[in-house]
Amino acid sequence: IAKLFDVGIPAINKHLKNIFESGELQEGSVISKMEITATDGKNYNTNFYNLDAIISVGYRVNSATATRFRIWATERLKEYIIKGFTMDDERLKTPNYSFGQDYFEEQLARIADIRSSERRFYQKITDIYAQCSVDYDKNSVEAQHFFATVQNKLHFAISGYTAAEIISSRVDNAKPNIGLTSWKNSPQGAIRKTDVIVAKNYLDKEELWGLNNIVEQYLIFAESQAKRKKAMFMSDWDKKLSEFLKLNDRDILKDMGKVSHAVAEALALEEYEKYRIGQDKNYISDFDEEVKKIKTNVKI
Repeated sequence: IAKLFDVGIPAINKHLKNIFESGELQEGSVISKMEITATDGKNYNTNFYNLDAIISVGYRVNSATATRFRIWATERLKEYIIKGFTMDDERLKTPNYSFGQDYFEEQLARIADIRSSERRFYQKITDIYAQCSVDYDKNSVEAQHFFATVQNKLHFAISGYTAAEIISSRVDNAKPNIGLTSWKNSPQGAIRKTDVIVAKNYLDKEELWGLNNIVEQYLIFAESQAKRKKAMFMSDWDKKLSEFLKLNDRDILKDMGKVSHAVAEALALEEYEKYRIGQDKNYISDFDEEVKKIKTNVKI
């Protein structure tokens, strides 16, 4: 550490002592003792400090090298606070840069969590995009476009309609369950407003299978890339989604569809208000069932 910041060993010891005494770092969590053979041929226990300790010392020690470190580190911290991310641009631009083993192990853990989660199909795709892109920037035009189109891409691929078109063409207060195939409290619970504006709730079994199949392929591919230590960028994930759809002989969405989200939602809510009247009249809650049982028992 003394060599790194171009100062004497006593200065480093002084700063480490102050760091531990102030509670900034816990001594036991940043030190690893290792046996080193000295020039006299004897073995001595030597303290090795982790990156946390090195950074803390760098913000305290007085030298030209330490000053340059603080300028660099503060710029990274400032970038993170303002933008919500920071990147080593030069490292990412280097095609042959080798990401560390820890990076890909973390990616595999993230992918496993995403696969086992209860998130909706298209949300798993966006989770992979956000958590496994080395250049991810949620505020970038590229990311905003991906998030805005991924749901429609998937729905169009398996049904030929965008999310808004699915809702507007299938919602009907005269149909059983207003046209829904599933909803939050299905199959016996009441249908709510929030159920009728979700396109996935109108998909049939074949369409749901197709949707799940595509997403599963995407997740398996993500896992394979991490195991092979292949770094992926935002543009790669976007491109691969389209390639998976083509590979499965699915139609590729080329526009935003013929029905807007606002129009579809308004139509669905209008149909729901008509449907709700009959639902409220015929709906039997758990409480109603219990009251009915009590009345029956009393008569007996």
